[in-house]
Amino acid sequence: MNKTAPIDALILMSFGGPEAPEEVVPFLRNVTAGRGIPEERLEEVGEHYFGFGGKSPINDQNKALLAALRAELDRRGIDTPLIWGNRNWDPYLTDEVRSLAQNGASSFLSIDTSAYSSYSSCRQYREDFAETIDTLAGEGLTVSIDKIRQFYNHLGYADACAACLSQALTDFKKQVGELDAAEHRILFVTHSIPNVMQDASAATTNGYLAQHEELMDHLMGRMDESERIPAELVYCSRSGSPEVPWLEPDVNDRMAELAEEGVSGVVLVPIGFISDHMEVAFDLDTEAKETADELGFAFTRAATVGTHEAFVSGLVDLVMERVAQLRGEEVEAPALPGTVALVPGSGACSIECCRGRIERATVPNWAHAN
Repeated sequence: MNKTAPIDALILMSFGGPEAPEEVVPFLRNVTAGRGIPEERLEEVGEHYFGFGGKSPINDQNKALLAALRAELDRRGIDTPLIWGNRNWDPYLTDEVRSLAQNGASSFLSIDTSAYSSYSSCRQYREDFAETIDTLAGEGLTVSIDKIRQFYNHLGYADACAACLSQALTDFKKQVGELDAAEHRILFVTHSIPNVMQDASAATTNGYLAQHEELMDHLMGRMDESERIPAELVYCSRSGSPEVPWLEPDVNDRMAELAEEGVSGVVLVPIGFISDHMEVAFDLDTEAKETADELGFAFTRAATVGTHEAFVSGLVDLVMERVAQLRGEEVEAPALPGTVALVPGSGACSIECCRGRIERATVPNWAHAN
């Protein structure tokens, strides 16, 4: 019996990354296609990768998550095929879906590696699905691709984030002794996005910024009183024209300001990222750590959720939640207290959600919703 019927196969959908130095610039061309980015700028950005041997850590991290998901599915007796597909590099989404479609699979459900609502972190993946569907239709293969909901306020993700934060505070206290509200800060870090993208994300949902704030408030609320030092949300990985407003403050700029306010140590908690990929390794472990050293800060960077048991289990819960919805069953979608889950079919996360400046074909998110 197929426990995920009507879904034939699951997809771990991600961004992709180069595996060798000669792949770096071609990969960046894929990422920036259509944006008119000069070749010299791509080579400049590529230096981030060359500093790590020309290989992005994201691929090995996705392989680890793929294995953890497979193990959890097997533990529950779910034998549905699970594949891994990327937007920007091998293994490409279209190639992986084609392989299964040629063997009879037609209905796919995606597990995306981004927790929040925005064009880049949700809608653009739906555009990728639409492109794959159209490409395979031209080859005589009919497929559909659905996705689980954004999981920023799902209990599994929150529990894993809380565990990472708790361990980071334990490590930080080994450096500084007792925590001091005047001298120490928790900086929750996420990927900056243009202000217009933030506005688009808030048109039908609560939006990218508010979603981070909801998770941050929850994490702070469950901490012991002795560990509850001031916390705030900061950003990293800004790119593009300096004339275009992006969400601020940048993590490095904010640390410099905090130093002037008498702060002497920070704990960075990357709640905007699920694994220690290049943006975490370079922007936080390299650049932010260098800034902290220059300021004389005590510094600890919390782990990302990676393959934490609660996170992996939560993703499978989300798969089964969506499967039940596709079957027409009444489903209770759990969310953090005081927050609302973006339930497929609710009208919040819809075909209108998180529009970009350039309109492309997109899978009508939750096309099979009740």
